[in-house]
Amino acid sequence: MIQLLTARIQLAKMRAEEGQALVEYALIVSLIAVVAIAALTLTGHNIRDILNSIANDV
Repeated sequence: MIQLLTARIQLAKMRAEEGQALVEYALIVSLIAVVAIAALTLTGHNIRDILNSIANDV
C-alpha cells in the first residue's frame, strides 16, 4: 500500500514537471517569435529596397 502511494506521488511530481517544461518551451517560442517579428519590422524596408534594386537591375 505504501509503495502504491509512493509511486502515485512520484507520478504526480513527474506530471507537474512536464507541465512546467511545456510552459517554459511556450515562453521560449513566444520570445523567439517576438524577436523575429521585431527584426523583420526593423529591417523589412531595407530588405525590400535591396530586392527591388536587384529586380530592377535584372
